[in-house]
Amino acid sequence: MGEKQWITPVESHMVSARQPKPEWLKVRMPGGAEFVRLTDLMREQSLHTVCEEAHCPNIAECWSAGTATFMILGEICTRACGFCAVTTGKPAALDLGEPRRVAQAIARMRLRHAVVTSVDRDDVPDGGAGIFAETVRWIRRLSPGTTVELLIPDFAGNWGALATVMEVRPEILDHNLDTVPRLYGRVRPKGRYQRALELLRRAKDLDEDAYTKSGIMGGLGETREEISQVMRDLRAVDCDILTVGQYLRPSMKHLPLARYYHPDEFEAIANEARGLGFRHVEAGPLVRSSYHAERQVPGREGAP
Repeated sequence: MGEKQWITPVESHMVSARQPKPEWLKVRMPGGAEFVRLTDLMREQSLHTVCEEAHCPNIAECWSAGTATFMILGEICTRACGFCAVTTGKPAALDLGEPRRVAQAIARMRLRHAVVTSVDRDDVPDGGAGIFAETVRWIRRLSPGTTVELLIPDFAGNWGALATVMEVRPEILDHNLDTVPRLYGRVRPKGRYQRALELLRRAKDLDEDAYTKSGIMGGLGETREEISQVMRDLRAVDCDILTVGQYLRPSMKHLPLARYYHPDEFEAIANEARGLGFRHVEAGPLVRSSYHAERQVPGREGAP
């Protein structure tokens, strides 16, 4: 195919809500015995998954394969990011029994690799870092063969909270930039681009053996050069793993979609990222932060 032309902010137009999705974005509906079993297990343990809360398009593939991303610290977020389907509001008190229940579910699922993420909890002093750490401790006790990836919020720049998380030595520490700096004001209004980069840099300083990871979305109005600059910024703080996926508007209340990226464009981004030195890159229309996460663990067969 010929070279793709990237749309600049001046040339861009918002995709109509009535415009059908491209063929490459169509996925099968969740189903099957394993999917039902995992759903029942989550409800039995009163657990939440980002797979459900964020309307992830890969839920059928991942859950049917026996993997899931656990969402701790409740289901109500204190922030209102323009792209996110998770409910915003006043959260309930922290559930101190949650870490053990997550670990019990992971043990019952016999996971080789577990991903744990959360809502933002700006209402508590440490942003929930202590619950993250306790969750990892329980996973180590109940499922010692399971490697752990933590996808954390920015803790509002509380570096002591970050140190609490890094003390339990997750194999992968993930914090997503989500978009380019020019768009932060409307995509992540309470986030700060430089603060996110600083978090990734400090995480590597706290544990040089941990792999750091980040992700961005295409389709919010960014330019190709802006994507390239984000990738260079991530490599400048020694980020190891990158995910790049397509933004899909959760509802009419969320930010409009500027454009769909063709799979060839994602392939070009992935090739550029590998050239910059990322150890592992996942880029594609349906890629989300935890997609193929088990393949990214240091030392595992097929991992970087």
